[in-house]
Amino acid sequence: MTTPSPAEAMALAVAASARVHGTTSPNPPVGAVVLDASGRLAGVGATQPPGGPHAEVVALAEAGHRARGGTAVVTLEPCAHHGRTPPCTDALLEAGVARVVYANADPNPKAAGGAEVLRAAGVAVEHLPTHVEPLRAWLHYARTGRPHVTWKYAATLDGRTAAADGTSRWISSEQSRAEVHALRTTIDAIMVGTGTVRADDPRLTARGTGVTRQPLRVVVGTSDLPPHARVLDEQAETLHLRTHDPDVVLGELAKRNVVDVLLEGGPTLAGAFARAGRIDRVLAYVAPKLLGDGPAALRDAGVSTVTDAVGLVVEQVSMCGPDVRISAVPSPAH
Repeated sequence: MTTPSPAEAMALAVAASARVHGTTSPNPPVGAVVLDASGRLAGVGATQPPGGPHAEVVALAEAGHRARGGTAVVTLEPCAHHGRTPPCTDALLEAGVARVVYANADPNPKAAGGAEVLRAAGVAVEHLPTHVEPLRAWLHYARTGRPHVTWKYAATLDGRTAAADGTSRWISSEQSRAEVHALRTTIDAIMVGTGTVRADDPRLTARGTGVTRQPLRVVVGTSDLPPHARVLDEQAETLHLRTHDPDVVLGELAKRNVVDVLLEGGPTLAGAFARAGRIDRVLAYVAPKLLGDGPAALRDAGVSTVTDAVGLVVEQVSMCGPDVRISAVPSPAH
């Protein structure tokens, strides 16, 4: 792909952002591609950990003099403010880039306006709307000031998360569990309730080959934790929030610059977040098994009649080993 189209170049930028997903928070995991004046690929970059260069700067450094008269393709509108690093708009102008294509407008008022700065300087700017999965949580955080919450659960085909005797290992497949551990490496915090800690004694860590970063472990609830609970070990930091209020929880996490939360708690905690309207995505792993009895995935979500059901839009259905993986988001009405 020596002369990629704008869409192909954007796909390369999205792939670059995915490679750094989980390493840049609270900054967005942006990807960038630089094409030379003839449209040939000259540089690829992604945002480095906080304090390091942004994606555009990394891609421009790789492109060198070939950036002059060329095109920068970026997953997020280039920033126009001085933070820990200078504005990316300055770097693009100094490099002599003639055209900039970006996928998502920056909703952060402190950094937004880069497109207009570039246009005012004579750069051709194009908005190419593209879904960039690694930016999902950050865009939500920038728009709302709240961490993005993905409720992840595994259940049987009849909606049970455990058998009648309480056993739940393993409902989902080995492939699904491996995928979840990979997902944990990209998020900022894993959240459960005190009931899950007492019942399952989970580690709440990312495990697998090459794991170098652990998310914050968050336990919600007023009960004391068992003194030898595995969430209290030294493998990762643990925060115990003695409350049942989802907005208090999210407010405390926002103060810690937590952008992306994986809610793995039981039906009570999930129900509280659903009732408060604080679930931003549902990620379900449905196993081809039937139990007929046992706890359901969700409890007390504030729904008393079918017309009050929380509406979802299914955005993706795929297989993960023998399991069906469903990703859904609240419908616009909710």
